[in-house]
Amino acid sequence: MVPGLDLPEEEARRVIETIASSGTFWIEWDQVKTILSVKLKQVLSDYPEAKMTTEEQSASLGETHQELVTRLDEALLSFDEGPPFTLQRLCENLLVTSMLTSCSNQQMMIQESENPEKAGEEVKMQSSLEQDGIDVVMGDRDVTVAAMEEADVEEGISADMDTFGEIVGPSETSSPPPITPS
Repeated sequence: MVPGLDLPEEEARRVIETIASSGTFWIEWDQVKTILSVKLKQVLSDYPEAKMTTEEQSASLGETHQELVTRLDEALLSFDEGPPFTLQRLCENLLVTSMLTSCSNQQMMIQESENPEKAGEEVKMQSSLEQDGIDVVMGDRDVTVAAMEEADVEEGISADMDTFGEIVGPSETSSPPPITPS
């Protein structure tokens, strides 16, 4: 059951999934806020920062984990009149983030048990890349894939511009009309 509501966990998950896929909901906004608040707290409690000391949290996040949770929860609950326009995206993120956290925790445990030295090297490399301003999601392979995808997008844009040029025709250079004194 969802704390504060007479609603089974499966139903609450279905509400979030429906909002994530369609942006619509069929229950009162206050109930949706309660469901999202509970889910937000669950997702945030799964992050590694939740297990740090308050000093480590303050150094890493700029505030304690509890302060962060409270701030985000208050922001969510402040929407009295209805949902924010980002409700659908919020639900998508809550669903995906909880899956990513559980997947990455399992992957980290497997890597550490297989080769503790290699796991330490990957953390050092990731830290180095982050200091260089490169966002690292899951190691250097993702950086390469992201760069390739970016190149594909740029190539697609230039191809689209070429196609556009063929449709519109060659551009003609024309001089501005002469100015006649009145």
